[in-house]
Amino acid sequence: MARRPGLPGLLLAGAAAYGLYKLSKLSTEERSDLVNKGKKLVTDNIPKLKSAFAGATDATATNGRVNNFSEEVTYGG
Repeated sequence: MARRPGLPGLLLAGAAAYGLYKLSKLSTEERSDLVNKGKKLVTDNIPKLKSAFAGATDATATNGRVNNFSEEVTYGG
């Protein structure tokens, strides 16, 4: 039996659709301004998150998962 999406899921889908609509109507300058505001927010307030999404730079991180708490690298499952 499949579960029907409730009101929270419907509201989330509506908000996402509205956001995509508004983004599609932005001009190039407005879009680049929005990107710059987002980059400034990340660099000013969330430096750890920026470093987490910056990408893997050492060779061990590309071949396996690095546990950020113990610096262990695990491979597979």
